[in-house]
Amino acid sequence: MNDAVSAVKSRNILVLGAGELGMPVLRNLARRAKTVDGAKISVLLRASAVASDEPAKKRDIGELRDLGIEVVVGDLVKSSIDELASVFERYDTVIGCAGYAAGIDTPMKLAKAALQAQIPRYFPWQFGVDFDVIGRGSPQDIFDAQIDVRELLRAQSETEWVIISTGMFMSYLFEPEFGVVDLENDAVHALGSLDTAVTLTTPDDIGALTAEVVFAEPAIRNEIVFLAGDTVSYGEVADKLETALGRPFSRSEWSVPFLLEELARDPQNMMRKYRAAFAQGRGVAWDKAGTYNQRNAIPVTDVTAWIGANLALPRSA
Repeated sequence: MNDAVSAVKSRNILVLGAGELGMPVLRNLARRAKTVDGAKISVLLRASAVASDEPAKKRDIGELRDLGIEVVVGDLVKSSIDELASVFERYDTVIGCAGYAAGIDTPMKLAKAALQAQIPRYFPWQFGVDFDVIGRGSPQDIFDAQIDVRELLRAQSETEWVIISTGMFMSYLFEPEFGVVDLENDAVHALGSLDTAVTLTTPDDIGALTAEVVFAEPAIRNEIVFLAGDTVSYGEVADKLETALGRPFSRSEWSVPFLLEELARDPQNMMRKYRAAFAQGRGVAWDKAGTYNQRNAIPVTDVTAWIGANLALPRSA
C-alpha cells in the first residue's frame, strides 16, 4: 500500500464508456456523488450511441440523463491522443470502462492522453486479473498491453493512478461460449485442473466498490486495489452447481498443454487465449481476505448467490 497522503480529490469525473461495467460504475458514482460536495459525473460516448434508436441504448441514455450525468460525445478509437487529451484536461479524474472491444492499442492511447492532459487522477481499464503476477508472454497477448500501461503510469509522478483488480466478471464463467460450465450437458470443464482457482466479481459489485474507492478518504493513490466477490476452484464451482440446481454435474480437466494446442490451431481465437491464460492459474485468483470489500465489510455477491439468482430456475420440459 502507498502510505503517502494524496491531496487529490475526485470531484469532476469522466467515465469512458457505458457498457457492461460502465453502467454500474456510473450508477454508483452518481449515487455517491449526491453525498459529496461539488461532485459531478460525466460519460464519454460515441455520437452513434447517443443518437441510436436501439431500445437498450435509448434506455441507457435516458437513465444516464435521469441520474444527472452529463453525456460528452467522443470516440476513443478514432480520436488521436491530442484530441482525447483536450477532452480529458477538463476533468480531475478519468475512469476507463471501455473494455477490450476498443482494441488492443486503445488502453495505451488512453493512458498517454491522460498523462498528456496532466489530469490529477487516472483509473485505467484494468478491471481484471493481476497482470504483474501473470507477467509477459502469457497466452493472452492483451495482458502484455496492460503491463505496458502499468509501466507507463509507474514511470511518472504527475498523474496519480489507481488500478482496480476484480478477477473475471462472474457471469463470464457461466457463458456457454467460454465452455467451462455446460448447463445443457450438466458438465464442468476445469481450466488447468479441478483445483485451479479463479477470482470472480459481478459488474454491479465492481461498480459499487469502484465508487467507494473513488471517493475514499484519505484518497487512494498509486495503488492496486483488489476486489473479490468470490474465489473458488473449478471443482468447487461444480459442487455449488450440484447443490443449487439439485442434479449431478460431471467434471473434466482441460489441461494447460491441451488448451495451448487448441490455441495453436486457432491462434487469433480470443476465447482460447483466455482459457489458456486462466488455466495456468497464475495471477487470476487471490484470497478474499484482505480485499477492499472484505476489509471494509462491504457485502458482495458470491458464486452460490449468483447461481441462485440466475440459474436456479425450473428446467423447461
